[in-house]
Amino acid sequence: MSTILENTPAANTQEALRRTVDRREFVSALLARVPDALVVTGLGSASYDVYAAGERDRTFYLWGAMGGAVPVALGLALARPDDPVVVITGDGEMLMGIGTLGSVAVQAPPNLTIVVLDNQHFGETGMQRSHSGLGARLSGVAAGFGIQQVREVDDLADVEDIAAIVNGRAATTFVQVHIDTGEPPRALPPRDGVAVKNKVRAALGFDTF
Repeated sequence: MSTILENTPAANTQEALRRTVDRREFVSALLARVPDALVVTGLGSASYDVYAAGERDRTFYLWGAMGGAVPVALGLALARPDDPVVVITGDGEMLMGIGTLGSVAVQAPPNLTIVVLDNQHFGETGMQRSHSGLGARLSGVAAGFGIQQVREVDDLADVEDIAAIVNGRAATTFVQVHIDTGEPPRALPPRDGVAVKNKVRAALGFDTF
């Protein structure tokens, strides 16, 4: 017996939601509530948002590695099971590495939370509409891969629940945060990849090289 799965792209677009969240406010509020988390950022605006909230020794910024935030964080989560690990990235970067969600679901580290700031646009290349603005629902993709817990956020008040998930380290979690299309002033983190790596290694008690 076959099953027909119906999908209405219009129902998945940001216009169908009642509200969106200010990206800087959400990221700042979340990071303030997860002081011990290891944070991996996607390239571009997500890195600017995290850096604007204040430099942290346990933050690893990715420059020019589009699609690499989730696999880097997955490795960290598996290597550091007692530490909460958070990815903060955008929908465009997540789309580039969408297949890595399958590996996340298979490995299922309970200390890993993936936060996707979704404005439905490719912000770094001219604000072209992204797949999530054209019918793709990232939370549905994550659930389809088998990630244990999937959430959608469109209210700043939800940050308390997301922070509790991060700190609780109880289940692999994917969070799609619906943000507005505003472009705050850029806050550029250090671009020296070796220095960023050594900063994080030192924070974890490892020698630098």
